[in-house]
Amino acid sequence: MAMDYKPYKKAFEYSYTLGAFPTIELIKTKPQLVECVIIHSTFTGESEVRKLCRENGIRTVTGDRMIERLSDKENVFVIGVFKKYEEELAKDESHVLLVNPSNMGNLGTIIRTCAGFGITDLALISPCADIFNPKTVRSSMGALFRIRHRHFASFEEYRAAVSDRECFSFMLTDRAKSLPEVEKPSVFTLIFGNEATGLPDEYGEKTTPVIIPQSELVDSLNLTIAAGIGMYEFTEAAKRAVI
Repeated sequence: MAMDYKPYKKAFEYSYTLGAFPTIELIKTKPQLVECVIIHSTFTGESEVRKLCRENGIRTVTGDRMIERLSDKENVFVIGVFKKYEEELAKDESHVLLVNPSNMGNLGTIIRTCAGFGITDLALISPCADIFNPKTVRSSMGALFRIRHRHFASFEEYRAAVSDRECFSFMLTDRAKSLPEVEKPSVFTLIFGNEATGLPDEYGEKTTPVIIPQSELVDSLNLTIAAGIGMYEFTEAAKRAVI
């Protein structure tokens, strides 16, 4: 029953989408994972959501107090309850790999950026921010359900699980090549480090280190900005190669 749902904890086997848009994205892409959709009695788009749920055999309930209890935001009128999951990464597709990301908002934004540039495989090196925390899901605007993701204990475990490919680590090191000058293959892995510490030096030895040219006015770029620039450059190069 919906009344059994409690405020989110990482140990749960389920999580929540907070808001109509991410909930609709969840229903459209992963309907088999949806346990229930909770709708506020004042939600103006109620009929559309209920219709979508009926088409996918998903139970709906009206639960104003439940929404208030499960959400820390005042403007939430729909909550989707879904089972957590992981998927195998596609070995013949490009990946983004995040090493120990700690900020849920940044993680969600990068997931949304991945989907925006057509990169649908995300690898995560643990420990890392909770990808299923409702804050992460919401900041991804439901893009989480458009990509495949998988956790790994180490970079070595990741390399053993995917096909042979060139990996590019975005990091500040004397050995790094400038991003515009790097030869960009059609299938690649782009690696980004923790918001505070970046990538360990060993990544510069195991992969091709890359640096984004910037002015001397700042010491480094924000993780989400760097990830967006890297994804744009590599995906655009791949498109040009096809043409």
